[in-house]
Amino acid sequence: MAEDPLDEPVLEAAGRGQRVLDLLDKAIALQTPLVQKNIARARQRNPEATPAEVIRNLERMYVSALAGTGAAVGGTAAAPGVGTGVALALSAGEALSSLQLSALFALSIAEVHGVRIDEVERRRTIVMGIMLGGSGSATITKVAERTGQHWGRQVVAKVPVETLRQINKILGRHFITKFGTKQGIIVLGRVAPFGIGAVIGGGANAALATLAVRAGRHAFGPPPTSWPRPAPPAVGGDPA
Repeated sequence: MAEDPLDEPVLEAAGRGQRVLDLLDKAIALQTPLVQKNIARARQRNPEATPAEVIRNLERMYVSALAGTGAAVGGTAAAPGVGTGVALALSAGEALSSLQLSALFALSIAEVHGVRIDEVERRRTIVMGIMLGGSGSATITKVAERTGQHWGRQVVAKVPVETLRQINKILGRHFITKFGTKQGIIVLGRVAPFGIGAVIGGGANAALATLAVRAGRHAFGPPPTSWPRPAPPAVGGDPA
């Protein structure tokens, strides 16, 4: 049976969407083991920093890093001998870098708040929810049938994994729309010549990062007033 040519755009769009989600999963997998190092870096200048101070440092680091990657890619189009094809190729790589930075930020904020995220589905919900901002928060609270603030804590503590899968399917569609289509427009803007791309790329990424920072604050609420104490040693074990 011959394939309907009208189906081809649908299949192509579905393929692009799945690639966006695959990039997200890859970013989460790569950054999850680096969360503690990221928090340590945020505490580097002041080992006595409070959780609130560390979160502010994490926010600054994230906005600065994400804006920097966008500006760097956008600036390549203005460099002598660098063509649009090279800039587009760099933008494709920058998309993964942006997702990695965003995943690391979201998971680090959760860790500072004392929210341990063990299951993959919960990590996806946290990262997509924060990157999508208000629409992500609305979807999570509606499908999970939870009311009140600070959905980030509720997702980890109270929502069954099966419900999270339903949430992530909806978030995934929104994520593809925002970071597949919309980001594609931004990518084209980044390759504008004469340095204009650097302004577009850096500004667009900074705006996305600022929205994610606000979403992170909404997801988890006020930071803890102190760091958790280390667990006491086990009693009754054999001496070392």
